[in-house]
Amino acid sequence: MMASDELDRFTVLYITHVLYALICLQLRSTLSLLVLVLSAGRRHRLMVQQCANSAFSALLQLGPSLLPRVSRKCWMRVRSKDWWDRVVLKEFSDAEWREHFRMTRGSFDKLCALMEEVLRPQDVTVRAPIPLQMRVAIVLYKLASCAEYKVIANKFGVHKTTVKKFVYSFCKGMVSSVINRLIRAPTAEEARAITRRFEEKFCIPQVVGCIHRTHIPVLPPSDGFKHFVNRKGWPSYILQAVTDDTCRFWNINCQMPGSTADADVLRQAALYSQAHLLPQEPKEISGSSVNLFLLGDPAYPLLDWLITEYAPSPHLTAEQESFNAYVRSARTTVDTAFGKLKSRWRVLLRKCDFHYTFIPHVIATCCALHNFCEVEEEGFSPAWTEEAAVMERRMLQPDVFPCGESECSDGQRVRLTLTEYLRINFPLHKSEF
Repeated sequence: MMASDELDRFTVLYITHVLYALICLQLRSTLSLLVLVLSAGRRHRLMVQQCANSAFSALLQLGPSLLPRVSRKCWMRVRSKDWWDRVVLKEFSDAEWREHFRMTRGSFDKLCALMEEVLRPQDVTVRAPIPLQMRVAIVLYKLASCAEYKVIANKFGVHKTTVKKFVYSFCKGMVSSVINRLIRAPTAEEARAITRRFEEKFCIPQVVGCIHRTHIPVLPPSDGFKHFVNRKGWPSYILQAVTDDTCRFWNINCQMPGSTADADVLRQAALYSQAHLLPQEPKEISGSSVNLFLLGDPAYPLLDWLITEYAPSPHLTAEQESFNAYVRSARTTVDTAFGKLKSRWRVLLRKCDFHYTFIPHVIATCCALHNFCEVEEEGFSPAWTEEAAVMERRMLQPDVFPCGESECSDGQRVRLTLTEYLRINFPLHKSEF
């Protein structure tokens, strides 16, 4: 019995060892197979990568031979600057300078000095830079003629992208810095001189400027086109400006699209929010204190600092009609300024090849150049006005619609005082407009 139990234990132990050995052998075989599979995968990936690299290298070597060879004919196209270098700089008279660039050579040199900081050539090593004088001349020629970039490029012997770059740089530089020297509100002393000259010319005291607006053509975006269409049916920006008695601008706003009402343009302008900063020079007129003010048409609201005409009505008295006649006579200064502005810079009379967001820069630049020419007492050709009138007839200015807002009580008081002053001291006039 004893021998039988030992035999059973031995058998169990033997079988256990055999099973353990089989399990270890199986596990080893499985691990070996797994290592083999992984190694094969790496070899396969390495083989695929090597094949791809070989194919790409072969393609790089073979590609140029399959493509047609194009040899570059020239590094830079030869263009002639003969018209500028030989004709303009050496042969042009002052009359020819004025015809092409809207100013004489002396004024042109002053403008170049004024714009030197924003338009002077940068140091380059590849080719000689275009001189400052030529850059300014290119811009003036574009603004005065409204010619295409390609036409101007051929005339000056440069590429059309160069013309565009100079125009954009000039206008942006003018608006960012130089314009503040050319368009600014009058000082107290200057305001007194302006009011004195206005009164001497047009009989109305305390006038420091006249405000009006004009529409400038634009190529509008397809999205939002209707916002630019004015009452005459063509797309525009609105230029609102204030001029003194010498037809110089001392405040402008040209950010609003053509569909905006005149009263809304005024409210969006810095002039409206900063009117309290205008010179304060009150004067006693017919027993009432009257401060300095602007003159405007009935499209603007009547304010204590903005006196407008009486709205058209069959019930106006003779004194009121006479007041309107005197106001309209004084307001011819701003109409004259707009006429000179567009005649000098005909870029404002056409839908030019500028992006619509850049047009306000162009308008502001032209206003600043207008003031520069007026300060330099540059001559003005009647032929420019005739040409501008023909161009402007293609896009007539919208009519004036009276502002329907309630009138300011202080504005009413000032207007009544002025009406009575003109009735007492000057003959009654009947408007011819």
